[in-house]
Amino acid sequence: MTATAPTARRVLRPATGYRLAGSVRPLTFSPYDPCARIVAGAFWWATRTPQGPATLALRPSAGDLVAEGYGPGAGWVVERADAVAGLRDDLTGFADLAAAHPVVARLAREHRGLRMPATGLLFPRILRAVFEQKVTGKEAYRAYSATVRHFREPAPGPVPLLLPPEPAAIAATPYWVFHPFGVEQRRADTLRRAAAVADRLERCADAAEATRRLTAVPGIGAWTAAEVVRVAYGDPDAVSVGDYHVPNTVAWALAGEPRGDDARMLALLEPFRGHRGRVCVLLEAAGIQAPRYGPRAPIRSFARY
Repeated sequence: MTATAPTARRVLRPATGYRLAGSVRPLTFSPYDPCARIVAGAFWWATRTPQGPATLALRPSAGDLVAEGYGPGAGWVVERADAVAGLRDDLTGFADLAAAHPVVARLAREHRGLRMPATGLLFPRILRAVFEQKVTGKEAYRAYSATVRHFREPAPGPVPLLLPPEPAAIAATPYWVFHPFGVEQRRADTLRRAAAVADRLERCADAAEATRRLTAVPGIGAWTAAEVVRVAYGDPDAVSVGDYHVPNTVAWALAGEPRGDDARMLALLEPFRGHRGRVCVLLEAAGIQAPRYGPRAPIRSFARY
């Protein structure tokens, strides 16, 4: 840890009803995430920026949101604190689309304070998304947490957080180092390949370019790319095709059908094009799940890749 006093500060003014915890939830893997957590109502997020390591604190205060930055990258994280908080999220046109379906209209109304964050950083999300491929959430978190702790580097600021690993360090690490973390060679190699081209990925201009470059990396497909760009760019249209649960959730919520495949999911989401990912986010926020048949399936993606 470095100095406990912030080196950059900014006051943000979110719309009435804004929900900080719900909006930044995609940036935390669990309440015990070594890189991000909520402490006493404030959100703390450690990351690597183009200007160096940084920790961002977002603290509600009398209707405002106070952003404080720590470390060499403090200016960078504070400058885009509104995007990280989801305050740049553009809902243009969504109200009219939502009004066409009673469930979506209700969820948009009930969760109107929910916003989609945009970190502007790809590799931390790639790290998590690759570990989530084809496994349960518990297994993915174990791999993610163990990897962060293996490369342990304390983040700046007063809260004891760790920085996500440097892409160069991941790229240079033999796949067998990840094996004790529950990561088989396929996912380890996918992560190492992505880390080797992280600089090019971080220079992508938008979600479309990032999706093209991500899916050109062997082992990264539509699901992983969508998971990355939805958070890195705040892409409201990114749909995680290939997920084990999401097609069933969408089919159940929008058509009353207990089961659905990717094709059916995309057909049901088509009327919301431009905000298809946002609809999925609302369904998750509402806790909507399709009926379960047979043995209870583990909750989380079981995504293809």
